[in-house]
Amino acid sequence: MAATTKYRIESIDIVRGLVMLIMAIDHIRDIFHGSPEPTDLAVTTPILFFTRWITHFCAPTFVFLSGVSANIAGTRRSKSVLSAFLIKRGLWLIVVELAVISFGITLNPLYNVLIFQVIWAIGGSMVLLGLLIGLRASVTVIGVIGAIIFFGHNILDIVNVGALGKTVVFKVLLTAGGFSGVIPIGPNRFILMAYALLPWTGVMLLGYVFGTLYKSTYDAVKRRKILLFTGLGLLALFFAFRVFNIYGDPSHWSTQKTTALSIISFFNVTKYPCSLIYLSMTLGISLVLLSVLEGVKNKLTAIVIVFGNVPFFYYACHWYLIQTIHVVTFFVMGFKTSQIITPKEPFLFSPPGFGFSLSGVYIIWLLVITILYFPCRWFAKYKNTHTQWWLSYV
Repeated sequence: MAATTKYRIESIDIVRGLVMLIMAIDHIRDIFHGSPEPTDLAVTTPILFFTRWITHFCAPTFVFLSGVSANIAGTRRSKSVLSAFLIKRGLWLIVVELAVISFGITLNPLYNVLIFQVIWAIGGSMVLLGLLIGLRASVTVIGVIGAIIFFGHNILDIVNVGALGKTVVFKVLLTAGGFSGVIPIGPNRFILMAYALLPWTGVMLLGYVFGTLYKSTYDAVKRRKILLFTGLGLLALFFAFRVFNIYGDPSHWSTQKTTALSIISFFNVTKYPCSLIYLSMTLGISLVLLSVLEGVKNKLTAIVIVFGNVPFFYYACHWYLIQTIHVVTFFVMGFKTSQIITPKEPFLFSPPGFGFSLSGVYIIWLLVITILYFPCRWFAKYKNTHTQWWLSYV
């Protein structure tokens, strides 16, 4: 069923599109470059660290804007309808994370590892936001809960919770992250809980509150000022807390043997689980961008908006395109079928010696985003002019 063209807020799509494009760099680096670890000060280089650091902005911005979008979606729905929609969409995203994205990351048809990362964080946070809305929590209450989580969850770096901290539930909600979040669920089978849920839920709840700034009746000049000064405030908090190692990140920075490494140490903040300092640095810049990019229109923003219009579609497609290139490259480089599986490694087609330099990573990245522009443009136009129920879930 065709419909009239839907109105979208372009500054949101621009910022979301930017982080979606940048995100692919890290995923391609993981597959095609591997080691050394970009955040290991003993082996990293400035360009390698920058390649990782720039992608830090993706998950926080994506989760925050998901909260903003939830609020905007609520302007077209009753509270009860919005609550049910968020819960259903959140659960659906978790299923997709496990069934579709996990395979897209590992290429392991036996699903020896189930990966819970950004789509899980968004889905789980949507469920919790939906429950709060269903309980008739006001925007103020949601904002207070979000702020307490956002600013207070790093108290666990100071407070010893004893045996509670070792429980699976506690790890899933608050402390799991990266490869430290491995939860065995059977012989040669485990969950990789890369994203602890509640810190990301705090981000979404605050995004939902900021979504009120995008009501059609809200003054645009006032909105841009609030976004700008909030962003600058978060950046000020980042620098103040980071300089003195006061609070907000379990990993303190320190002076290194070179100036470059000292700078890297300063900006080497903790993503797993996401720290207050990490979130302040990333969301601070994203909020500033939301302010300064509002109303900006040129050829570049027109391209970026295409990806921002269909973030989930792009996200799912980019994994499978990257992995197609991965498998083709595996055989072109002369590796054999006997090397598809690496002992004690759940990720297939990644034997020792596979991969490229960083320049190769960036070349593949440009190829991936160029190819994906065309299906994303088609789907954005389709989604913008149709109203099938399932489009709200993609």
